[in-house]
Amino acid sequence: MAFGPLGRVVAQVVLAGVAVLARAIPAAYGAALANARKSGADKAAEEAARKGASFLSKARISRDEALNVLNLSEGEATAEAIQRQYDRYFEANKVEKGGSFYLQSKIYRAKELLDDYVKEKNAEMMKEGQSDQGKTK
Repeated sequence: MAFGPLGRVVAQVVLAGVAVLARAIPAAYGAALANARKSGADKAAEEAARKGASFLSKARISRDEALNVLNLSEGEATAEAIQRQYDRYFEANKVEKGGSFYLQSKIYRAKELLDDYVKEKNAEMMKEGQSDQGKTK
């Protein structure tokens, strides 16, 4: 089966293109790695990996940021207050009402973190209460 002169030219062009790509892709990858090292992106990735965060895991926000998102102070952070502020802000930012999915995500993550914080705080208080009772006996 003969392709003829046109087929041969097309095959040569395709092979030349593949050869160029075979050299260009590794060079571009090497340049990207060098740029990442210069900008410190590799250190940021190592730091994130050390903290247990990756692009697949959910990002945790700080407690101060969570309190700011829900407009609470540390003293006001009770389970009821957190739920009330969450309901208020989550409803106000519904996408169906022209709100922001990003803000809803922030609000959800803030509530999630503060719920954990309140549980830890309550468990700590229970533990202190039990140890205080043990000391008085």
